[in-house]
Amino acid sequence: MEVRNCRDCGKLFNYIGSVPLCPACMKKLDEKYAKVKEYIYDNPGATINEVSEANEVSVNQIKKWVREEKLSFTEDSPVGIPCEGCGKQIKTGRFCKECKIRVANEIESFREKPQIVGVKKEKKDSAKMRFLQ
Repeated sequence: MEVRNCRDCGKLFNYIGSVPLCPACMKKLDEKYAKVKEYIYDNPGATINEVSEANEVSVNQIKKWVREEKLSFTEDSPVGIPCEGCGKQIKTGRFCKECKIRVANEIESFREKPQIVGVKKEKKDSAKMRFLQ
């Protein structure tokens, strides 16, 4: 196990490879997430700044949850984040549908290409095992 300092409070903790937060700060973050999620459910027309101010959570943290697809907004919501591929406003995730399809097709096209077969070297007869009597 690796020991690290918590990103928020600075305490030492056993880091297990996920978020660099101690268990206490992770619990606080999970509670904030639940509060934000409930607020969005109750106020679907709220802007990202309103959600941030009402729940005392940074706008960047809310955007991070949206990118991770933990939070999503309705289609009629004024909240949107830019697609990382084309910049179009989306409600959750990193890419819009069109960019997801384009990336999937590009990956598939690489997968379909046949592998280059190497030329086999001919074995020499002198490379055989010999027994001495």
